[in-house]
Amino acid sequence: MTRPRILALAGSSRRESLARRLAQACVEPLSEAGAVVELIELGDYPMPLYNGDLERESGLPATAAALQRELHGSDGLLVVNPEYNGSITPLLKNTLDWCSRPNPEDEARSGGAVFAGRAAAVLATSPGPMGGMRVLFHVRDILGYLGMHVIPQQLGVGNAGGAFAADGRLANERQQGMLEATLQSLATTAARLAPESR
Repeated sequence: MTRPRILALAGSSRRESLARRLAQACVEPLSEAGAVVELIELGDYPMPLYNGDLERESGLPATAAALQRELHGSDGLLVVNPEYNGSITPLLKNTLDWCSRPNPEDEARSGGAVFAGRAAAVLATSPGPMGGMRVLFHVRDILGYLGMHVIPQQLGVGNAGGAFAADGRLANERQQGMLEATLQSLATTAARLAPESR
């Protein structure tokens, strides 16, 4: 079975983001589960706030087209989310909105084609006790609407400011086990769904 290529990203570009720390903690377990992992920093792909008039006048931002190519070349997506007022971050929503748009200059690697049929998993972090659980449902809905196969396993890490051990893993062994099981399911699902042509 071919090793699936999975993109992992945090929905925050803040330097001390807890979501970024959790995304980084997923790289080794995902690799051990058989995936080729690429950690994506959304801050490396700045995009203006989506506006249909802007798209019509200027086309797709070059950064959106570049990220579309990365998504199109992947077999799965791991999204690690902070929770903003019970929902998705503006950064992640704007990124998904731009990446879902067609690019007339690269139709095969843009729009819905960069999401459809691929595996996805969602995780969340929060400095509070609920672990960002509310945002998980919103992100699952959006990714499902984009045509992704969102695996049922998910995890919210609460009190995340103190949740990480010195080695970057989750300090709570039960949580670490749940994380590894989720990532194994993502890798397995991505490998199963990946066409031989990708």
